Amino acid sequence: MDGSPAVLNGTSTETGTDFDAIVIGAGVSGLYQLYRLRELGLTVRVFEAGTGVGGTWYWNRYPGARFDSESWTYGYSFSQALLDEWDWEEHFAAQPETERYLNYVADKFDLRRDIQCKSRLTAAHYQEDTRTWDVTLEDGRRYSTRFLITAVGVLSAATMPTIPGVATFQGQSCHTHDWPKEPVRFEGKRVAVIGTGATGVQTITEVAKTAGHLTVFQRTPQWCAPLHNATIGTE
Repeated sequence: MDGSPAVLNGTSTETGTDFDAIVIGAGVSGLYQLYRLRELGLTVRVFEAGTGVGGTWYWNRYPGARFDSESWTYGYSFSQALLDEWDWEEHFAAQPETERYLNYVADKFDLRRDIQCKSRLTAAHYQEDTRTWDVTLEDGRRYSTRFLITAVGVLSAATMPTIPGVATFQGQSCHTHDWPKEPVRFEGKRVAVIGTGATGVQTITEVAKTAGHLTVFQRTPQWCAPLHNATIGTE
């Protein structure tokens, strides 16, 4: 998963393509698609823009990021062994635990050998005459496939604020979609958070613990209830 050129595991003899199936994205859905397509005996390649698996739970590492549904509802149910082996630590798992879980799944089922990271797709064209897809990566590499599955999800593109002057703002700014991997410190700083959706609420509650002064900008008031999160006992 170092972004090196894909090692083809056999060209499809029926279509003359590089792969039987290409999957875009190595998040929750992409990993599952890879597992199932392999079961069908297909040659598969997953292209992932990030440096690791996890999708939303790889990219969204902002303060307070966690599930807002019970952790077990996010777990895969296709394998009884996986269900028996993995124990969630909290009722509403935080992002680091979820990312660990998805990496555990990738290792348990040897999924990484068919995943190519640091590989962003920029184009896909369907060929009517051969009924195949030609896809192009950001670095210019091209591959062909019989089936193209987009597992990019609904959270793969950031929604940027359109406030006048935001592009020329000189202070430090972070977007929850693409939060820095290195820690961001708020002690003694004046901080503004734009938006009070689920992500905004999670961020605000964490940033408020250390910020010197916090201002929240919202368009529409939200109704929020206490999470009542807790660790899950072993009994």
